Amino acid sequence: MSVHDDLTAVQRCLDDLHRSLGRLEHQLGSGGLEIRRVRLDADHLRESVALLREAAAAPDAPRRPDLVTISDTPYDISLWTDSDDEGLGARDRRAP
Repeated sequence: MSVHDDLTAVQRCLDDLHRSLGRLEHQLGSGGLEIRRVRLDADHLRESVALLREAAAAPDAPRRPDLVTISDTPYDISLWTDSDDEGLGARDRRAP
């Protein structure tokens, strides 16, 4: 399946959920905390799927972050002349 097909399937499921929640609200009333939470969660899912649809529609959107190549060559040792060995203290002093 393509991304578009998957997003359409998710949207259909959310539409079914919305209809089912409407029936539940009719039976239970819409004032309860539980039904309000479920309704807000379902609305949040709708917004998230809409954002996914927009991101999938943008052709220039990067799919994954660009990789940064780190060289295997050793660093210049002169970069570390003024630093202490981490956790060991200075080279010319003893640990307490």
